[in-house]
Amino acid sequence: MIQYAFPKNFWWGAASSGPQTEGFFNKAHLNLMDYWFKKEPEVFFNRVGPDRASEFFTRYDEDLKLIKSIGLNSFRTSIQWTRLIDDFETGKVNKEGAAFYNKLIDAFLKHGVLPVINLYHFDMPLELFQKYGGWSGEKTVDLFVLFARAAFKLFGDRVKYWTVINEPMVQPEAGWLYGFHYPNYKGKGAEAVQIMHNLALASAKTIRAFREENIKGGEIGVILNLTPAYTASDSDEDKKAGAFADDFFNNSFLDPACAGVFPPALVETLKKDGVLWKAQDGENEIFQSGKVDFLGVNYYHPKRVAARKSPLPQELRSEWTPDVYFEEYDWPQKRINPYRGWEIYPKAMYDIAINIKNKYPGLPWYVSENGMGVEGEERFMDENGVIQDDYRIDFYKEHLIYLHKAIEEGSKCFGFHAWTAFDCWSWNNAYKNRYGYISVDLESQKRTIKKSGWWIKETAKNNGF
Repeated sequence: MIQYAFPKNFWWGAASSGPQTEGFFNKAHLNLMDYWFKKEPEVFFNRVGPDRASEFFTRYDEDLKLIKSIGLNSFRTSIQWTRLIDDFETGKVNKEGAAFYNKLIDAFLKHGVLPVINLYHFDMPLELFQKYGGWSGEKTVDLFVLFARAAFKLFGDRVKYWTVINEPMVQPEAGWLYGFHYPNYKGKGAEAVQIMHNLALASAKTIRAFREENIKGGEIGVILNLTPAYTASDSDEDKKAGAFADDFFNNSFLDPACAGVFPPALVETLKKDGVLWKAQDGENEIFQSGKVDFLGVNYYHPKRVAARKSPLPQELRSEWTPDVYFEEYDWPQKRINPYRGWEIYPKAMYDIAINIKNKYPGLPWYVSENGMGVEGEERFMDENGVIQDDYRIDFYKEHLIYLHKAIEEGSKCFGFHAWTAFDCWSWNNAYKNRYGYISVDLESQKRTIKKSGWWIKETAKNNGF
């Protein structure tokens, strides 16, 4: 008996990215992660970098066949800016890069897997970072639109679902605020704020360009990682801290993408603090006409906050930082994934879904990533070489139950994509934590379906569980 049935034509799929599966094989240019690995390979877990990735560049046909075999009807990956474009200033296309993506998209269609194509997944060209400061420079925004137009023209006849940027908040957060992605800056809040603005503007300009290309039957959205802020108490101070954290980390991208405006309270605070971004002329109209057709939501963990009572960490004291308005709160009842250090809180899936329903009535959206990374999964391998990852099945079931409840209450969710289909490289964590429905042996590159892969096949077949 199916207790949790999902809507007709629901997307049961998975997500990954070009940099994390293709790596830098045969690319025209390096991105920042490629460069970081070449510069400091010791920073990457077991010194495994994008030179190895998951060999999707050569194994994509086999991988898509496997994805289809476990019942997935859709898959998101990304086009690497550094692979498709030869000349960033003109948007001139690299012939080998275009040929690869043409073959890849044709393989999607051959295997009956819906391609959902993302344009930017942390693939900042090294040259544009060195020349224009990457996303901190206005010029990068317009060069990105050139790249996007090239992709639309080349592949828009076959790709009908596009997303502009994956997890835009990670770029300023990881690279400029807290220093865990290259260029590893900390506390550079003013520059981080400008990057946030420029990413949102790039999304709006790209969506306008997409509509100008008039792709028949095409839709375009953005992928946002949402970390709802739950407060330590109901005090006015804590609620104010929670509201700021939600505006800064979530609504700063949600509102421009879905409503065409930035959160007024956030704008007011940043202006008061003297760190409001530099805006472009006429951009209000750009944001209003560059709203998404649909939204993708990556959810892994919540954010627990309280009003700041302790001093700022030393590394954040040199410049403005959003942390002046909140501090992390250690919730005593938390469940933690010990491998990733993230809290497991499935109810937030419901809260996110209802928030989207209430704030943006009628907006279609889907879960574009949700997953559980575990280190040393070979411990759970049976005598047949199959990883018995019941913990992952339980994780997905818990989140899907809350998602189902929200759909029953009117939230317009049309799909669920896991991170990820097959184990892939994950930036400086490399293969430390595995997420896939399908395991990848790094030495042999052999693929083996995990127990969760068989579970999702049955779930997709029944459109529920």
